[in-house]
Amino acid sequence: MNEDIKFIIDTAKESMDAALKHLEKQLVNIRAGKASPAMLGSVMVDYYGSQTPLSQVANVNTPDGRTITVQPWEKSMLQEIERGIMLANLGFNPMNNGDTIIINVPPLTEERRKNLAKQAKAETEDAKVGIRNARKEANNDIKNADVSEDLQQNAEIDIQSLTDTYVKKIDTILDVKEKEIMTV
Repeated sequence: MNEDIKFIIDTAKESMDAALKHLEKQLVNIRAGKASPAMLGSVMVDYYGSQTPLSQVANVNTPDGRTITVQPWEKSMLQEIERGIMLANLGFNPMNNGDTIIINVPPLTEERRKNLAKQAKAETEDAKVGIRNARKEANNDIKNADVSEDLQQNAEIDIQSLTDTYVKKIDTILDVKEKEIMTV
């Protein structure tokens, strides 16, 4: 295989991998009713004047499927952590007991589950668009490459099969996430 074509295909694969990884990160933020430390992944806390991720100022645990506990490394950070959780607008009501912050994760309503499933679908559609864009860029690069028509056609076939593989992976990820969300 021509080096230029190999480079184009490798670049497309990297772009598709990036779209898949981004999707997985986005789906972690869509909670499925079960408590997880990742639910607080977006929480930022004012730590001596600078915005710091919660995970860098406290230990976040899930003692059971409905509770998240946040144990700050410095007791003076309790109020800031509580404020950070409220500002993140995650729909949680943190309770401060003087040592730790306890968050009870409410069970999801049927309507909320459907909305979360829609949100997951939207994220997967964005990922598919990213993969299709990678395919389009690769096909344009192949057309502009200084290689024979046969090599161009074979490379386009390779890019299409790569695209199909990634779209199937995305569909599988969505199926798993939808099952997780809709399971009561």
